[in-house]
Amino acid sequence: MPSYKLIYFAVRGRGELIRLTLTAAGQSFEEDRITFEDWPALKPKIPTGQLPVLEVDGKQLSQSLAIARYLAREFGMAGKDSLEQCLVDQVIDTGADGLTAFVKWYFEKEEEKKEEIKKNLVETSIPHFAKILTNFLENSGGKNGFFVGSTLTLADLACHEMFTDFLQLNADALKDFPKLAAHRQKVEENEALKAYLEKRPESVI
Repeated sequence: MPSYKLIYFAVRGRGELIRLTLTAAGQSFEEDRITFEDWPALKPKIPTGQLPVLEVDGKQLSQSLAIARYLAREFGMAGKDSLEQCLVDQVIDTGADGLTAFVKWYFEKEEEKKEEIKKNLVETSIPHFAKILTNFLENSGGKNGFFVGSTLTLADLACHEMFTDFLQLNADALKDFPKLAAHRQKVEENEALKAYLEKRPESVI
């Protein structure tokens, strides 16, 4: 079995889907949590000049979603055939769009603009993403409450992580989307994930 080391900041951000995938698979991994003060010195040594990076037996892999998909394939969480993989991927890419929208709010410095972005997210964007994901959940052929297939896949983790962001902006974000709310609970029934989430440090992003 390969050894894994995740190099990323001490936040959820673009590294959390990787952490969730390794955790759900029951795979132990090392973490090198980089401080923002140490990052400038490390940056030139990173292939893309960006984090996260996953080291697999010392080989550095870049691009967060490429890493997450690689791990999902390794651990049987990517879909059993090409069609299922596409059904998983459409949820992952929707989650990436959601993170991009959330990050725009998070990094906005001007308070009035920040409030405007939040208002648009709460009233328009988050319900829009929830409708899309409800449609995927209803029509992707998943069983036992999962998006695809009858067991946990990367799609389920991507949806859970996106709403971890969104629920911070609106605690009632899933109120009108009971199937997504039930799905979130289903993901958290995974014993390894449940233990991880209970001890995970609080992080806005």
